[in-house]
Amino acid sequence: MLASFSIPSWMRTGAEGLSPTGRAASVLAIWTGLGVAVAWLPVLETVWQFVGLALLVLAGGDLLLLRAIPSPGLSRRVGRALPQGVWSPVRLQVENGGKAVLRLRLHDLHPSEFAVQGLPRNLRLQPSARATLEYRLRPHRRGDFPMPGCDLALWSPLGLWRQRRTLALPDRLRVFPNFSEISRYTLLATHDQLAQLGVRRVQRRGVGAEFHQLREYRQGDGLRQVDWKATSRMRKLISREYEDARDQRLVFLLDCGRRMRHQDAGRGHLDEALNALLLLAYVAVRQGDAVGLMTYGGVRRWFAPRKEPSTVNRLLEAVYDLQPTLEASDPYSAARELFQAVPRRALVVIVTNSRDEDQGELEQAAALLRRRHLVVVADLRESVLDRSLERPIRDLKDALRFHSVQDWLGERSRHQERLRHIGVQALDLLPSQLPIALVNRYLAIKRSGAL
Repeated sequence: MLASFSIPSWMRTGAEGLSPTGRAASVLAIWTGLGVAVAWLPVLETVWQFVGLALLVLAGGDLLLLRAIPSPGLSRRVGRALPQGVWSPVRLQVENGGKAVLRLRLHDLHPSEFAVQGLPRNLRLQPSARATLEYRLRPHRRGDFPMPGCDLALWSPLGLWRQRRTLALPDRLRVFPNFSEISRYTLLATHDQLAQLGVRRVQRRGVGAEFHQLREYRQGDGLRQVDWKATSRMRKLISREYEDARDQRLVFLLDCGRRMRHQDAGRGHLDEALNALLLLAYVAVRQGDAVGLMTYGGVRRWFAPRKEPSTVNRLLEAVYDLQPTLEASDPYSAARELFQAVPRRALVVIVTNSRDEDQGELEQAAALLRRRHLVVVADLRESVLDRSLERPIRDLKDALRFHSVQDWLGERSRHQERLRHIGVQALDLLPSQLPIALVNRYLAIKRSGAL
C-alpha cells in the first residue's frame, strides 16, 4: 500500500538561508577587476561607480524577487511498510504554483541510515507546471524512522542568490523484515515444489496423525495403512489417508540480548532469527496450529498463541522493530515466565546465540520447559569459526588458532549433547541455515506425532 502526503505551496518551516551563487561571485570579481583598472585609468572611475551601483540595484532586486517566490507544492508517495535490505521507490510530485520560472535543487530528508539512489535532483519548472520525481531507498535496519520534510535550494531569477528552504512533510517509515522467503515458500507450496527450498518430506509414523479420508492404495503405502473392511467391500486395495494433527501450539522464546548483535555477511543474528521465526509461523498457521512469542534479554514482549489467518501479520507488527540490546540474557527467568504463561503442551523453540558461560542457565531453562513442553534449542554460531578451520596452517600462530577453534567447537558440541540427554532437540546452526532447518524440524515433529 502507498501513503500520500502533501502540503500547500505557501507552507514553509525550518531554517531558511541565503547565499550568493557562483554567478554572483563571478560578477563581483569582474567589478573588482574594473576597480583595479581604475588605478591606471582614472577616467574609468565614474564608469566603475556606475557599474557598482547598477550591480547593487540588480542584486537587491534579484534578492527581493527570490524572497517573493512562493515555495512549490510538494507531495510524497511511499510504501507504508518497507522491507529491510531491499530497494523501495519513493515518488515526489513538485508543482510550481507561482508566475515565474522556478529553478531548484531538491533533497528529501530521508533517514541517514538508509542507502539512497537518485538524490539530490535539479529541476526547472515553468509557471503552473508539475513534475514527478522518483528515487530509491534501501533500509539496512528494522524499526520506525522519521522523514521530517524536504530540503529545497531555490535560485533567484537572475541566478545571483540561492535560498534554502525546508518544507515540512512529516512521515514515518516502518521497516519490516524482508518477507521474500515467505513469498517464495508460498509460490513453491502452490506448485508442490517444497524440495527446492530444502524442505524435506518425512515419513509419518506413530499415532500423532488424524484420519482424513479413504483412497485407493498407492505404491509405498504400508500394510498398517490399508483398510481391510473397505478393501473387501470394494474388492480392491483401499488405504487410509491421514493428516497431521491440528490445533497444536508453537511458541518461540527469542533471545534479544547482546549475543544476538553479531553480524554474518552483513546481516545481524537477530535479523536472521526474525526471518526464520516468521517463515515457521507462516508454515504453522497453514498447518492449523497456534503461534506465540516471548522475548527476553532486555526487550520483553509477549504475543499470546493464536491461529487466525491474520496471525503472521500481527506477529510481524509485534516484532518488526525489535533490536538486540547490550544486556546479558537470562534464559532461565524467561523460561519460568513462559512455563506459567503456557499451561498447555506446546512446541517451544528457543533461538539464541550462547557461549560456555551461558550454557548452565540455558540447560536449566530447557530442563524446566521440558517438564511440560517439547523443546527445540536453535543455537547460532558465527560463520567466521567455520572459515577459520578452512584456512591453511602455515605457522605456529595458525596452528594455535586452529586448535583453539576446534576446542571451542568441541566444548559447544558437548553442551549440545547434554541438552539432547535431557530430552531437548538441539540444533547447532549458522544464521543462514536457520529458516529452513526450523521448518524441517517442525514438519518432522508434526509427522512423527511427538507433539
